[in-house]
Amino acid sequence: MIPRLRRALCAVLAVSLLATAAGCTGSRRGGLADALAPPAPTTEAVTAKRPNIVFVLTDDLSKNLVPYMPAVLALQKAGTTFTNYTVTDSLCCPSRASIFKGQYPHNTGIFKNHGSDGGFQLFHSRGEETSTFATDLREAGYRTAFLGKYLNEYQPKDVRYTGKPYVPPGWDEWYAGGNAYQNYDYALNENGVVKRYGHGPRDYLTDVISAKAANFITSSAASGKPFLVELATYSPHAPYTPAAQDTGKYLTAQAPRTGAYDRVPVNAPHWLSRHAPLTKEQRQTLDQEFRLRVRAVQSVDRMLASLRATLAAAGVADNTIVVFNSDNGYHMGEYRLTSGKQTAFDTDVNVPLIVAGPQVKAGQTVDEVVENVDLRPTFGELAGAKTPADGVDGHSFVPLLTGAGDPAWRSTALVEHRDPATDPGDPDFEKDSANIPPAYNALRTKTFTYVEYADGSKEYYERSRDPQMLNNIVGTLTPQRLAELHAAVVTMTACKGQAACWTAGRSLS
Repeated sequence: MIPRLRRALCAVLAVSLLATAAGCTGSRRGGLADALAPPAPTTEAVTAKRPNIVFVLTDDLSKNLVPYMPAVLALQKAGTTFTNYTVTDSLCCPSRASIFKGQYPHNTGIFKNHGSDGGFQLFHSRGEETSTFATDLREAGYRTAFLGKYLNEYQPKDVRYTGKPYVPPGWDEWYAGGNAYQNYDYALNENGVVKRYGHGPRDYLTDVISAKAANFITSSAASGKPFLVELATYSPHAPYTPAAQDTGKYLTAQAPRTGAYDRVPVNAPHWLSRHAPLTKEQRQTLDQEFRLRVRAVQSVDRMLASLRATLAAAGVADNTIVVFNSDNGYHMGEYRLTSGKQTAFDTDVNVPLIVAGPQVKAGQTVDEVVENVDLRPTFGELAGAKTPADGVDGHSFVPLLTGAGDPAWRSTALVEHRDPATDPGDPDFEKDSANIPPAYNALRTKTFTYVEYADGSKEYYERSRDPQMLNNIVGTLTPQRLAELHAAVVTMTACKGQAACWTAGRSLS
């Protein structure tokens, strides 16, 4: 039977259980992740109002930018911050595919931003769009809207799939861009009609999607139907374009001089060990880019504040879950690497996840190992939607939101990274290939990170004692421990579905 706590959570968190619909989705405690038959709806559950969900997904927003974002800091005070939230790959398209599907890259098939093993075209051709968190919630009666950056390779004008500008299934309203990283002079597919935007202050993309989302929230609240809206910003992705009103701010900000800045770890793997100290010009460039990134996120921060104000004005703030997130992190000088991502260091894979809303504990930090594959089942549980247990690798973290905790939670996150992008047209292309790691699989727990590279090299950082990840001690591990870690990598990179992946993620200590 479902524990009383979980039954209460479903009601308290406003999961409306209809007699003919699925109830609280998820999995058994104690390691089994079987999809459970819904309980008979109680009067309390039937009369509960399902929560709205506002999901803000930023692009390349690392944790070191959060102190410059007062609205995000306010959201932290109002809700729960997950300190060990990990992405399945520090690269845009694989991470976003994992979010939509609730699956690891080895099950989505998306390992890169483009080509034969990544990008929107592969995602679409595999039929992945037919089952996402958007289709889950729309089938459950939610109004849904998407605004901003979708998947790499998506183009607003593309008519190959339906004979008109393509809108994926699951979305009632759709405002998506293509290569719009400049935040000016771009096109949006607006519900099947392409609209061009220019270079005026009112055309700044983050502000445009913020205004459209406000209209969607207001109209949805008036309709009385629950809603889900995702706002996927292009900021602060390179070229880090700020809004006009932010161009003169933060003139003295510089890339943080952490313990890892301009240092290579002891016993670093071959691809990293050859890096020379940063030059004066590289340091100056890093500082200039960091200032631009700080400026670029100011519009994102204003958008978050505006969304929360709109929710209050529409009378639905008390019944709306607000989620703030990033698709991956970003390094800037750490480990002698110039600006970029794709590594297994925490700078790149450990990113912000903040959740606030009804019955979410205020000011709470949670150190459980949560991954982006968990967002889909979490959204599904909150909405009372059917989430296919055999088609989702993640696990709902609803029980963690109230502060009740979960002693049986997973111990290990999986990161899967494949051959780097070599196409200069890719937005994540790096001219200096030495800054890009070989393909790897990595395990990240609360206390350590273990990496196996395609070239045979390995890393092990005991982060509980070495939080900056500066001492690779893989050479000190016993053969038994190395075998145990390798077995966990093999199991996790082969798991499929909630049951198998939940068990695999709980196998290490």
